[in-house]
Amino acid sequence: MPPITDETLWAILNDELDDDTVNRLVWQGLGYRETSDGWDNSAVEALWVEKFPQPPNFIESRPATVQLTRSIPKADKQLLKEELGFKGYTVDQLIPRLTRRATMVSWLLSYRRR
Repeated sequence: MPPITDETLWAILNDELDDDTVNRLVWQGLGYRETSDGWDNSAVEALWVEKFPQPPNFIESRPATVQLTRSIPKADKQLLKEELGFKGYTVDQLIPRLTRRATMVSWLLSYRRR
């Protein structure tokens, strides 16, 4: 896994990092661990395990992305702007895939801050 650096986060925002790697970065932060028998969710918060016993594909799942957004502390909601200077996507870029990537970056910024 790549480290959660500004460079990695920009690669996510710019769609330069593959979806599987982006998902795995978030899964790792949430506590999901891949084992030879499947997924170990014993380190994942109960609220996540209840809704997502297996790690969700955040790029494809709106409910999972909504849950991810809700789990970002209010104090960290502006980290995309404050830490990365991200100004958002243009109107022609407002597609679910990119906006979900931005949500994942926002969550990773909050996770990195802890």
